[in-house]
Amino acid sequence: MGVTGPPGPVMDRDEADRALARLGAEHKAVEDSLLALQDHAGRRLLEGAALTGTTRERWAAAERTIALLWTYFDAYTDALRAAHEVRSRRRTPGSGELAELSGWLRAECVTVPVAPDPGGAAGLPDSGGAGAEPEGATPPGAEPDGAAPGGAGAGGASGGPVERFTLDRLVARINELYARSLDVVVTAEAVWSALPARIDLLAAELNRTRSLARSVGVRPGEHPAGDDLEAITEELTALRAQVVSDPLAFWRRPAGSSAPGGGRPDTDRYDRAARALEDVRREIEAVLQVRQDSESRLLRLRDLLSRADRTLAEARTARVEVLSKIAATEVPVVSGPPTALHERLAMAAEYRRHAQWHRLSPLLEALEREAEEELLRARESLTAVTAPLAVRAELRGRLDAYRARVARHGLADDAFLGERYDAARRMLWSAPCDLRAAERAVLRYQRAASELLSTGGGA
Repeated sequence: MGVTGPPGPVMDRDEADRALARLGAEHKAVEDSLLALQDHAGRRLLEGAALTGTTRERWAAAERTIALLWTYFDAYTDALRAAHEVRSRRRTPGSGELAELSGWLRAECVTVPVAPDPGGAAGLPDSGGAGAEPEGATPPGAEPDGAAPGGAGAGGASGGPVERFTLDRLVARINELYARSLDVVVTAEAVWSALPARIDLLAAELNRTRSLARSVGVRPGEHPAGDDLEAITEELTALRAQVVSDPLAFWRRPAGSSAPGGGRPDTDRYDRAARALEDVRREIEAVLQVRQDSESRLLRLRDLLSRADRTLAEARTARVEVLSKIAATEVPVVSGPPTALHERLAMAAEYRRHAQWHRLSPLLEALEREAEEELLRARESLTAVTAPLAVRAELRGRLDAYRARVARHGLADDAFLGERYDAARRMLWSAPCDLRAAERAVLRYQRAASELLSTGGGA
């Protein structure tokens, strides 16, 4: 280790003592940090794990970096010890000691062999500008034989290239590489602390949901929810294995962050699996609800279809009556009973007897909707079939109403009105009734009665 001349004015005793005290404190901080890194739980986990992918590459680079950090620290320790030896020679150092101290504290006095780039796959930067030169070369301004007392930190004997640092710049370099190495360790530990435990909890919930699904007949290949459960199981198994072997692949760092451990675990795949499981769980709960209220729903369906059958039967009977009592009108055809719905209702009852709730659930929903529609169609059919009878009843009521009005005004014995009334009544009370002709007859009687009332009765 060669000592250059001081790059600036020679330090006085107070300046040298303050610099030594500061560098001593930094030396203690660096040592504490390296020892803490050595004992860090994340490092122990990384050393014992079967790593893959990004984590394997970055941890290999970080291990090289940590080894280099100890090399730097040893060189730093030797240089600081040599400076303290110079300072301890005399209580009041002379100009020679102060010049030598200034060289130790300010000049590029620390020489270490150039190591391969410690960054590697970890993305660490180069040595930060420290100049490399053949090992054993004397820095500019150094005395040709100016070696540090005791040869502390001297370059290796291999004759390879070396890097020269001032003590301050060496501390900065150590801090930089330490932060990069710590980032790998802290990030891996953060992912391992967060994701596997959450995945395990979700897997436990998955197992409970799968047991519940089997109890209601939801199985892979038989129900989509069963297939979904299998897919979620495979995803969680693969996700946990990848998180354990390659935790750094699941770290999301915010833009511009450089602090060790800055960011958060990437939980996108976990969140998607959790949402998928929640959807399946809701579907299973719906199937369970079907099991609980299936009997009442089947009874309601039977009632709906029974009412539709009765309404259609009434419509068919009414159609026969209309065809026999009303002439010259079109009466719609009445459909038969909803046989297909009855067959599917029987199938639903069969599903319930065999506890096939996953099949019963969608069938009940469809049957409820279609049974309501069938009852509505039956009622509409009855209304359409009986419409001619309703028209005849309305015409009869109108004829009798005008007859009563005429009678109140003492005009019931009018021969002309009597003839018109009798003609309309015969049409309305004959079978089959021609509604169009009967309506015209009622209108003729209505007009005649209105004219007579306006002239004779003063209505």
